[in-house]
Amino acid sequence: MSDALKAFEDGLDEVEASYREVLSGAADEPSLRAANAKLVGPEGRLTKLLKLMKSVPGDRRKDLGQRSNAVKNAIKELFDGQLEALAAAAREAELTGPALDVTLPGRRPLPGRLHPITRIKHELMDVFTSLGFDIADGPEIDTHENCFDKLGFPPDHPATDMQDTFFVKGADGNVDPRTLLRTHTSTIQIREMSRREPPLAVVGPGVVYRRDDDATHSPMFHQLEGLLVDENVSMADLQGALQVFLSRLFGEVVEVRLRPSYFPFVEPGAEVDARRPGGEWMEIGGCGMVHPVVFEHVGYDPEKWTGFAFGMGIDRMAMVKYGVPNIKALFENDVRFLSSF
Repeated sequence: MSDALKAFEDGLDEVEASYREVLSGAADEPSLRAANAKLVGPEGRLTKLLKLMKSVPGDRRKDLGQRSNAVKNAIKELFDGQLEALAAAAREAELTGPALDVTLPGRRPLPGRLHPITRIKHELMDVFTSLGFDIADGPEIDTHENCFDKLGFPPDHPATDMQDTFFVKGADGNVDPRTLLRTHTSTIQIREMSRREPPLAVVGPGVVYRRDDDATHSPMFHQLEGLLVDENVSMADLQGALQVFLSRLFGEVVEVRLRPSYFPFVEPGAEVDARRPGGEWMEIGGCGMVHPVVFEHVGYDPEKWTGFAFGMGIDRMAMVKYGVPNIKALFENDVRFLSSF
């Protein structure tokens, strides 16, 4: 007797002897279907046996084929019968169980809740509108001119390179160097100043995109842009506005310090650090006085108007406000995490 023939016959004997016990032992429909799948499913025991049929000697194939079909039909018949019996038992339990009081109030669906990023964004907007800022918006797909040129970026700035910025393909399928996914919400500054006369004070939240995708960066994140333009605006006004904003947001006096830094569209520029009572200094964004070149690009007289601008990560603010240990938790959509807020 060949090895394939012996394996086939032994396996068929085993299935034939055990399938009744396997199916009859299922206590509910899910377990019954799981037991049936172990017998005749894609990876079931009988299914795997039938794949050996091509290796069985030709004079035995007809006999074993008929026997296999008979076992398969018997399994199906028993499965269908068990399925009907379980359904009948469930129906009987329903009919003979405790009466249902239809006058009782129904179960209310659980209320939904806002995502932490949406919540912190609303809180940020509430604080800034209370300080007299308007809320502005802008498209996520913008022009090279608004994103870089009018903000004073030099033509050879690294941010304008393909490896740092997502450029958009044109109608011809080729990358259009004039169109891109905005790398910062500072494009909102340009759009607002291009359509409005000063004085003005605006904040604009939104999503931005950069070609960063590693353990500490994300190619997409949320930013908040702030801009105030008026006469005789100073760095003291900027620091004061940020301190009032952070203190209102966190409900306690927050200390703010500005560290000199460089950004093409402000002069002077600074990094913003904040410290809650008894806490450590933490960087929350960048800021500075609007560069005269930016005013010239939008048609403002830099001899008359001055202003400050600032930007910060909304995701970072959510982590600080709600005590989120890892930024990835804000994007994984784990209901257990989201329902804790």
